[in-house]
Amino acid sequence: MQIGESFVGEGVNAAHINTVLGHREGPAGTAWATALATPSAGHVPFVAVLRPSLPVKPMTLFVTKAAPANDDHGLLIWGPAQAGVAAGVADAIAEGSVSEPDTSTHVLIAAVWVNPGADDADTVYRNNREATRTALANGAQDLPLLKDVLAASPSNPFYTPPEERA
Repeated sequence: MQIGESFVGEGVNAAHINTVLGHREGPAGTAWATALATPSAGHVPFVAVLRPSLPVKPMTLFVTKAAPANDDHGLLIWGPAQAGVAAGVADAIAEGSVSEPDTSTHVLIAAVWVNPGADDADTVYRNNREATRTALANGAQDLPLLKDVLAASPSNPFYTPPEERA
């Protein structure tokens, strides 16, 4: 099983993707099917498609981290974010982060953050495409390296600890 993470972009149109890629007959396959069969209020996993009736391979389950706040937010989730995830998976296959044989034997879960304040469909698309491609590449390379984790100081776009503030 490969687990990846990537954060791309700035502000309300940034993308944060977590990926789990694994064999259909293993724990990833069980999680994939269970998530698809058990939606919760505001979080309805769906299969990512390149266009209607053409799902990306490996079969990719899009799981939103934020319930749609309103119709516009929902459209950004189901439209450009979903298209970006599908395109990012295809990009990862093209560059070898996901092997061609794995596209038929594995499944992918993509947990996707689309900020309720997002306001630019093209930027949401581009950021989700790159974040998905990068998350899969990171998973394939078992990144981050432990030395980088141990050397890092905690911070993220939403918080910097007091000892790290200048």
